[in-house]
Amino acid sequence: MAIKGTSRTCKNGHQFKKSNDCPTCPICEQERKPKDSFLSLIVAPARRALERENIKTLEDLAKWTEKDIGNLHGMGPSTLPKLKKALNDYGLSFKA
Repeated sequence: MAIKGTSRTCKNGHQFKKSNDCPTCPICEQERKPKDSFLSLIVAPARRALERENIKTLEDLAKWTEKDIGNLHGMGPSTLPKLKKALNDYGLSFKA
């Protein structure tokens, strides 16, 4: 099955097709996805939302309320349960 969309080339030379106007290269995103942190558990838009807020560790995440994290652009409904579990696994939780 052929992928529908517009052919594009990112600044790193990767060629890909996109069916929407999002400029993010899926190949670059996959290459920069963390392999062993809690950020590897979540989808790219949610990961980028946390990165924009300089949230790199579970300790950083625990400084935020669940509501504030949920309100970040890029957070979907499946992300918060994954984040809560990751925090809980390390004895942490969202700020009250």
